[in-house]
Amino acid sequence: LFKTSLKAQCSEGSAAKMQALGCHGRAMQCRVARKAAGRQVSCHAAAVAVKSVSGRMAELKTQGKVAFIPFIVAGDPDLNTTAQALLRLDKAGADVIELGVPYSDPLADGPVIQGAATRALEQGTSLDKVIAMISTVSPSLKAPLVLFTYFNPILRRGMDKFCQQIATAGVRGLLVPDISLEDTVEIRAACAKHGVELILLATPTTPKARMAKIAQASQGFVYLVSVTGVTGVKAEMSTRVEGLVELLHTVTDKSVAVGFGVSTPEHAKQIVSWGAEGVICGSALVRALGDAKSPAEGLDAMESLARSLRAAIP
Repeated sequence: LFKTSLKAQCSEGSAAKMQALGCHGRAMQCRVARKAAGRQVSCHAAAVAVKSVSGRMAELKTQGKVAFIPFIVAGDPDLNTTAQALLRLDKAGADVIELGVPYSDPLADGPVIQGAATRALEQGTSLDKVIAMISTVSPSLKAPLVLFTYFNPILRRGMDKFCQQIATAGVRGLLVPDISLEDTVEIRAACAKHGVELILLATPTTPKARMAKIAQASQGFVYLVSVTGVTGVKAEMSTRVEGLVELLHTVTDKSVAVGFGVSTPEHAKQIVSWGAEGVICGSALVRALGDAKSPAEGLDAMESLARSLRAAIP
């Protein structure tokens, strides 16, 4: 299902670069609706400075640290819970946060994330509602936010309008798994215009020469898919990933983050030992949040797992 590479990146025009590296320009208050113990609670927080994805990864590399990059699906079980989950992941030590836009045909995703996307869509989650939720929460997040979405919603809205809207809402990076490197020219230009970094993926089947092109084009970091197939919780990580990390390091000095199948602190430690600069965990966190009996229990389970993963990453 996953072809060799999938995406390309924004060029580094000076205006876009300044926007990507900048923080939210003015102090503002966010109002995040959240439910706790059966009552509605409002949270007010001043805007915080947020680096670009590449700025954050470069800072961590300078400090000799490895990025913890959690992923969740927007709208599962509902957008109020998603807002709280983003805040909790940020406080738990996430360095970058990936947020998936639910989609009806998520070809890159396994049953856990597919199920979350289905539940979110059944709740009436839409792209507009996701962007609106992000705009209220992003001023309170220290970690840069990366939006994961398939290409059709972008194409339907219009690439320039889409990138402008997500950038205004506070999104710093974009992942689009279902377009090839060669087909990213227009979305790359739209990203550059609005200061959003387009992050590219390499897979176990990507030839070395193509991997070098992907790494050269990718902003933020290079996303290394650890398996040939779809996302999901795995019992153990393939030792082949170590060689792939080493191969990427021979063609780029950019940070390499490993995702797909990462679900335990042991997995995280193993990936760090292989020399990766980032560890991405999705399905296990999505399952902890979405399979609980209540949103409150799901948030607690997700945060507990996130903190255990964070503790395993130096």
